[in-house]
Amino acid sequence: MKNFQKLSDTEMELMQVIWECDGPVTSTELLHIFAQDKGKEWKGQTISTFLARLVEKGVLIVAKQGRANRYVPRMSPEEYKLWEAQSVLDGLYQGSVKKFLSALYDGEKLSKQEIEELKQWFSEK
Repeated sequence: MKNFQKLSDTEMELMQVIWECDGPVTSTELLHIFAQDKGKEWKGQTISTFLARLVEKGVLIVAKQGRANRYVPRMSPEEYKLWEAQSVLDGLYQGSVKKFLSALYDGEKLSKQEIEELKQWFSEK
């Protein structure tokens, strides 16, 4: 898997909107979406800075079209979630799913129903 960098909460919020857009999107379009749908009045420079960071982190591709930059996700939301999960698994649990699940179980984060669902899921694999 490619080496990406973890996204901040704001970067993740921006990526969620970009993933929901159909095709390439400009910073102007994103400013409009955030103002209309999210009630956030960002300045153009603010969103441009976040977009540049997302390009630098490898999750967005930028293409110049006339005077505007158009941004396209380099990965799907599912691919990012998989990368993020693998990163946590590798970083905190030495790549061990058992250690990860043990931490959740010992921390009482798994209900009996979730445990049964996991047993079922593992038996089907």
